[in-house]
Amino acid sequence: MAKKLKITLVKSYIGRPEQQRKILRGMGLMRLNRSVVLADTPEIRGMAKKVSHLVAVEEIEA
Repeated sequence: MAKKLKITLVKSYIGRPEQQRKILRGMGLMRLNRSVVLADTPEIRGMAKKVSHLVAVEEIEA
């Protein structure tokens, strides 16, 4: 089974640099406390690491 990541936006991106906003938009996170389930790839993990202070990440089996 492929692993997935459940990423939840837990902190607002208001006042954050444009690069961090672009990363969140790229992951599909536009509203506070919303979650997205994405494939566990090095690219997605890198994006999550860049905004780790704004998101919560959980590993799930799918």
